[in-house]
Amino acid sequence: MKLLRVGPSGSERPALLDDGGTLRDLSGVVSDVNGALLSDDAALARVRDAAAAGDLPALDAEGLRTGPPVAGIGKIVCIGLNYHDHATETGAAIPAEPILFMKAPDTVVGPEDTVLVPRGSEKTDWEVELAVVIGRTARYLESDADALAAVAGYAVAHDVSEREFQLERGGQWDKGKNCETFNPLGPWLVTADEVPDPQALGLRLWVNGEKRQDGTTADQIFPVAHVVRYLSRFMTLYPGDVINTGTPAGVAMGMAEPKPYLRAGDVVELEVDGLGRQRQEIKGA
Repeated sequence: MKLLRVGPSGSERPALLDDGGTLRDLSGVVSDVNGALLSDDAALARVRDAAAAGDLPALDAEGLRTGPPVAGIGKIVCIGLNYHDHATETGAAIPAEPILFMKAPDTVVGPEDTVLVPRGSEKTDWEVELAVVIGRTARYLESDADALAAVAGYAVAHDVSEREFQLERGGQWDKGKNCETFNPLGPWLVTADEVPDPQALGLRLWVNGEKRQDGTTADQIFPVAHVVRYLSRFMTLYPGDVINTGTPAGVAMGMAEPKPYLRAGDVVELEVDGLGRQRQEIKGA
């Protein structure tokens, strides 16, 4: 299934994109797309049954905002330098273990919402990523199979980053990762049954129509199953938590001078195979 949330920011309602591309209202079946729904097999079955029966009302998508596909996110755990080609372009050594940092849930916006360049920023960068959404509580997972069984679905994430704040201002990476609007998510949460191999997905990103990133999750240093299992050794993962799994080569930081960092007026578009497409206009904070 392709689950999403539509409507004004803070007042989104649950919806489903059916196999014919029609937007369907889920608000008569479930209250929201959140951790409670994703961990409730019976509720998900009701959604599937209603969709199959044709009982869901159609929604007019014209002018209707798409919000983040998951409400009430508890935490966003991010994996740094998780693609061989991205590590190479930045001159970094291949990490022996996953590099972890966190993003606050309040960085999450919809897939077509405005992204704000922070005040004083000179190095705001783009990163297309595969996001993993957790569907059951995960602690000390023992196998890759257990890890994938804990995944509710997948989505497109844009891990926007301010490189000076991240790397040149001391402390940890969080300063360059948690500026407002720095995690567009969606348009859909695609349930795991529709993504048979998360290591076979293409990721692409364009800035002002010019392709900047064109990679594949097959190039991940630490695959999705490994990442979920690894994280479960250090923290409890709960339904609705999100994992951003890293970005392929092609970020501004890895380019020759003058590096084409984002400025107000730029337009960024990004997509992951089967998971939909995002488009953001860049403005000043």
